[in-house]
Amino acid sequence: AASKLEISMPPVVEVEVGDTARIECNFYIPENASYTYIDWFYVDRSNKQVRLYHITASGLLEDDTDYKKRLSLGEDKALSISAVTLQDPKTFVCQVGAGSYGVGENSTELRVYSELPANPDLCSQLSLPPQIARCVSKNSFPPPNITWHKNGEQLHAQEKQVTMPSTLTRESSGLYTVSSALYAPVTREDRHSRYHCTVHYWLRGQRRALDSQPVQVNIFYPAENLKLKVMPSSTLVKEGDNVTLVCEADGNPQPVFSFFKKNLDEWQDLTWLAEPDSGVLRLHDVNKTNTGTYRCQSLDLDDMSQIEEDVDLVVNYIEGVHVKMEPSSTLREGDSVMLSCDAHSPVGLKYQWRDDKGKKLVEGNQLFLKNLTFENSNTFSCKVMAPSVPGLEQSKKVSVAVEGKPRIVAISSPLYVRQDEVINLTCKAIAFPPPTVQWSINGTAHEYVDNQHIASNLTVRVSHDLLRAGAMCRVSNKLGVSEERIQLVVDQKSTAESQGVIIVAIIVAILVVAVLGAVIYFLHKKGKIPCGRAGKQDITKPEARKDKIVVEVKSDKLSEEAGLLQGANGEKRAAADQ
Repeated sequence: AASKLEISMPPVVEVEVGDTARIECNFYIPENASYTYIDWFYVDRSNKQVRLYHITASGLLEDDTDYKKRLSLGEDKALSISAVTLQDPKTFVCQVGAGSYGVGENSTELRVYSELPANPDLCSQLSLPPQIARCVSKNSFPPPNITWHKNGEQLHAQEKQVTMPSTLTRESSGLYTVSSALYAPVTREDRHSRYHCTVHYWLRGQRRALDSQPVQVNIFYPAENLKLKVMPSSTLVKEGDNVTLVCEADGNPQPVFSFFKKNLDEWQDLTWLAEPDSGVLRLHDVNKTNTGTYRCQSLDLDDMSQIEEDVDLVVNYIEGVHVKMEPSSTLREGDSVMLSCDAHSPVGLKYQWRDDKGKKLVEGNQLFLKNLTFENSNTFSCKVMAPSVPGLEQSKKVSVAVEGKPRIVAISSPLYVRQDEVINLTCKAIAFPPPTVQWSINGTAHEYVDNQHIASNLTVRVSHDLLRAGAMCRVSNKLGVSEERIQLVVDQKSTAESQGVIIVAIIVAILVVAVLGAVIYFLHKKGKIPCGRAGKQDITKPEARKDKIVVEVKSDKLSEEAGLLQGANGEKRAAADQ
């Protein structure tokens, strides 16, 4: 027994034109192991293997080749090629993969012959028409008759033009198999023609007919016409677009395409930019330099004939957008100015003016601004559009700056404050050139700039001097000075609330002393507090002495009231008397 993968194939298989060729692939894998895959190939003129089938345990994959419609695979994995032609003689390869046992392959040479007279002179004078199709009817009795039809019309044999040879085979069962082939010359006009065969047979004494499915012939012919198209239409191309040049020929197969662009009296080769074997040239993000004449040239490799076609590509554009300002000198508040916009393009243009928020101001290429102020100093935009080319537009911005001395537009005055409170003073002005802000008092300042507006916030603590003098905001630039005073006003409501709190405290203190005196007097009357004469005298002192006690409770008032505790001669009383 063999110990390795072995593949056995017949070295040569011969078949007549129009018949079916069957090529077997027998293989042995040790230990009855299964194959991993089986591949069928043919060897082309460049000695390169072209795959036809890929077979695995899970499925079958048929590759897209010229043989695709004529191939079939038997249960034993043998390859069958139907309707063999004179172009089919090739070497066919069977390759088997068997996992750990490796990969093996073998090949068979397919030879094709035709039943022609053996006389070489006669053979050279004959021109065998190509086979269009073969029709086979099996298991009939009596023998049927086969006719051929082109586009629904029956064909008849013509010497050296149309032939329809047929064979009749009687099977062992006594039934008949009839085979007929159609040979006929074809032209490019036949590329859309459809052929079918009709089997005429007898059934129960009646003549009947059965039509086959129609077939279409793949005809090879050189190109006669060439067409070069620009997509999208060349009248709508604008800068920034992607443009595709498509070259189409009416030959089969398609010829080899080349692209060129005319530069003065020379043609620049652009073939290297085109997609291979497609007749498509893509130009990305085009600009006006891409405008010009383009040429597509086709080359038929069979007869080396050339055809060429030219097309003009126009890339529409807008350039040189600029804005002119009159007068061009420095603008002051109250002045007027004219803005004019212009641009260049090979197509008609339309102009539009917009403000910095995108709001449309006016149609046309001019914008007139009068009685200028700081507030209408702004950035304006000139939008240039080409109505005939959708999407073709450009914009140009211009800033209009109005100069003047500062103007204070907002200030926090009057401002209600409380003593020792930390406050923010605000001063906002507008001016150009940009101004500086100065305060008449010290504090922590923060500035904010928005276009031609400037705002300054000063953080300070309220003092007696600040309440008396206020705060001055001074805004200046090279064209002048503006200043305003912020008036600080004491918040009377807060002061009244503070005084009310003090009065309530005094009343509460008096009530506490009165209650305390009443309690002491009550205890004395009940005899709960023994005291001598001195004690009684303290309790029963004249009213003037009691008033002085009350005054002492209020001694946290102004220091001038302390004089009430002194004697008539201005000297202080003794500690015992107090």
